[in-house]
Amino acid sequence: MNKLVIGILAHVDAGKTTLSESILYTSGKIGKLGRVDNKDAYLDTYELEKARGITIFSKQALLEIGETQITLLDTPGHVDFSAEMERTLQVLDYAILVISGADGVQGHTKTLWRLLDKYQIPVFLFVNKMDQNGTDKDKLIMELKKQLEDGCIEFGQDKTEEFYDQIAMCDETMMEYYLENGFLEEKQIKQAVKERKVFPCFFGSALKLDGIEEFLNGFLTYTIPPCYQEEFGAKVFKITRDDQGNRLTHMKLTGGKLKVKDTLTNGLWEEKVNQIRVYSGQKYEAVSELEAGSVCTVTGLSQTKPGEGLGIERISDTPLLEPVLFYQIILPQGCDPRMMLPKLRQIEEEEPELHIVWDEQLQEIQAQIMGEVQIEILQSMIQERFGVEVSFDAGRIVYKETIDNVVEGVGHFEPLRHYAEVHLLLEPGEPGSGLEFGIDCSEDDLGKSWQRLIVTHLEEKAHRGVLTGSAITDMKITLISGRAHNKHTEGGDFREATYRAVRQGLKEAKSILLEPYYTFQLELPEKMVGRAMTDIEKMYGTCEISQTNGDIAILSGSAPVITMRNYQKEVIAYTKGHGKLFCSLKGYFPCHNTEEVIESIGYDSERDIENPTGSVFCAHGAGFLVDWDEVKNYMHVEGYRKKNEDSSVKVPDSKVSYTEERLISVDEIDQIINSTFYSNQGKKSAWKRNKTARESYYEPTTYVTKPKENKEEYLLVDGYNIIYAWPELKEHAEENMDGARMKLLETLSNYQGIRRCQIIVVFDAYRVEGHQEEVIDYHNIHLVYTREAQTADQYIEKFAHDNQRKYNITVATSDGLQQIIIRGAGCSLLSARDLKDEINRANEKMKQEFLETQGRDRNYLLDSLSQDIKQKMEELMKEEDHI
Repeated sequence: MNKLVIGILAHVDAGKTTLSESILYTSGKIGKLGRVDNKDAYLDTYELEKARGITIFSKQALLEIGETQITLLDTPGHVDFSAEMERTLQVLDYAILVISGADGVQGHTKTLWRLLDKYQIPVFLFVNKMDQNGTDKDKLIMELKKQLEDGCIEFGQDKTEEFYDQIAMCDETMMEYYLENGFLEEKQIKQAVKERKVFPCFFGSALKLDGIEEFLNGFLTYTIPPCYQEEFGAKVFKITRDDQGNRLTHMKLTGGKLKVKDTLTNGLWEEKVNQIRVYSGQKYEAVSELEAGSVCTVTGLSQTKPGEGLGIERISDTPLLEPVLFYQIILPQGCDPRMMLPKLRQIEEEEPELHIVWDEQLQEIQAQIMGEVQIEILQSMIQERFGVEVSFDAGRIVYKETIDNVVEGVGHFEPLRHYAEVHLLLEPGEPGSGLEFGIDCSEDDLGKSWQRLIVTHLEEKAHRGVLTGSAITDMKITLISGRAHNKHTEGGDFREATYRAVRQGLKEAKSILLEPYYTFQLELPEKMVGRAMTDIEKMYGTCEISQTNGDIAILSGSAPVITMRNYQKEVIAYTKGHGKLFCSLKGYFPCHNTEEVIESIGYDSERDIENPTGSVFCAHGAGFLVDWDEVKNYMHVEGYRKKNEDSSVKVPDSKVSYTEERLISVDEIDQIINSTFYSNQGKKSAWKRNKTARESYYEPTTYVTKPKENKEEYLLVDGYNIIYAWPELKEHAEENMDGARMKLLETLSNYQGIRRCQIIVVFDAYRVEGHQEEVIDYHNIHLVYTREAQTADQYIEKFAHDNQRKYNITVATSDGLQQIIIRGAGCSLLSARDLKDEINRANEKMKQEFLETQGRDRNYLLDSLSQDIKQKMEELMKEEDHI
């Protein structure tokens, strides 16, 4: 038996569900014609669908007409549920587009047409409601040709010369055949429909069953059942749960067969099928085996996702329609958000476009949503499933970013015993094209496996722009060069280098902020057109009068979502209920108020620790950071594009202004000690001030008499004191203390590699009940968490007192009282500001040495040898000369 999977699509209220009922009734699948008004439609089974009279979730019905088995998928018509509809398109063989004869081609109809073109789905058109007064078939055909495609041809007419002539105009081959023979073969017309050159149009009234039988006959006549491969393949298009809570995976078999207990995989996981169900309406039949071309629902799979390909089937592209608003989900008093989050993830599995996220900074759950109707549905689902009554805030716009010029982004990741370098070419793409990734890199420079890994890292993450931190889009990113190390490179190194290359390129490029736009149709009394056009102009939109019908005018145009999102209520108010506004998402275009949005969001790309813009290099066994605007001077691989000396992107040197309050100077501390602790010893025994770290240890010292004893150097750092004294760490600590702590440790770890002294970082854990003193080796430094009832000050003071004769000890803190105690113990001091200055100087010195080395034309072995080894080599060479 031939198998076809067809979907019914329409603008809301065009009569899509009524047409579905009529097809089921005419085919004999149901004995009674259900109606949306009576809340007994065969496919509207959800209570909210019955209550609101709209289709919310796609559902299927199975019917047989002659030798053809048809799986009919009814999709949502409301724009708020466009994502549900788009997921269903991925499994269709043919589509039926329903158009209201009374309203013609509406705004969402054009969106559907673009989607059908994107997925290359052959389309049959059914113009409904032709029983209403004022409908004109000839005018509607002309509108379809103008608004949609010239290939829209009425198929209800007899096979006349005019009929063949219209079809022949759609294809040169058919035109030649028609001119030679005077008619066209049926198989030629079928193929033209399959190739989307011809779009058969039928007219009628689904409510009165007028034209339904003729439409079904025409549909079966001019469709070609697809052929499938013998190897197993399946496309997942939906995830739901049944009344018992079982997870259901809806899929279409695109190859081979599927049996109960078969093991399915996408290459990352393997799971067994427990049950195969074939749904029709609310009921289903459990089967043991199915062939390709069937749509089924299986249980037992816990990791499937909509759009996923199984077996030979590949994963689908990212959906074109996506929510443009994000809202905070407000939980009732006493409801723990971390307990609620996993439950919301279940709904996200069914509606992936929701993008449920926990914002750590704002301490709130957020979701991306299409509109107010979807909010009502979500509230109902959460209440029904989990017994929790949630609400939503006013919502905010989902912005995106792209670039306006071609740049080369570079990233390098080389801490000790790690290595990866990546060069990417970032190019602007066409509006609406999304992200495209490619490779144009020689395998002589970088192995094929590394190249594939880099592209995987490009695809695995939603990369953030540098203007507002919004996701980037409409770009092509091509891998053009890179380098790995035979010994030290690991997979994670290329992840870091790839992310940094994207961000560095974005910082160098001219970025553009994008916002979502609606395309709209506004029907209103003709006398109110002036008011409407003024409103739209104020909303930074554009429009024109597309047609007039008596006293009613229709305005068509586009406007930013943020300015038009609440305009529907205003239209109803000033037209006293006679106006109608139909909106559908047009896409993302340059923002109308970029500066205002950037300022309100307040995103700082260089303080986003999760998405760094600079790179990490290594010299003398220690890593150091290089800012994005200097990083190309340090790269190991020659740049793909020559650096433009006259680049318009000029970035001033970034200098951190510290507002640290230095409570007391070292000289003042010495004066206090001399005038208190040693005040009664007279001038002969006055305490002599210990030299500062800079004087004693961090700069060469000239000794006149007895040389100083060579003691091991120790630097003790009061961890939390430094974190709250460095502005960039303090700001980060307010959002994420763990992140600030790790940032400090990484900085000190790099510093140790340069200074080669022992570094101990001390953190308070005195409030942790029962905590024992904990010493941890973090790379090349030591990390101490104090025991219960012991502060970091106490630990440092005790260490200084016990070891000041044994080691040269310097303490980094800005605590005034602790400074006095430490100086009294005979140790040197660094304030938080001094420590930062020391680290910056050490890094700058390392960079200069590295640049000097990089500036040489060639690298010589002798450059890396010590003076002793060079001298020995010279002596050996002299001995050989004598021989």
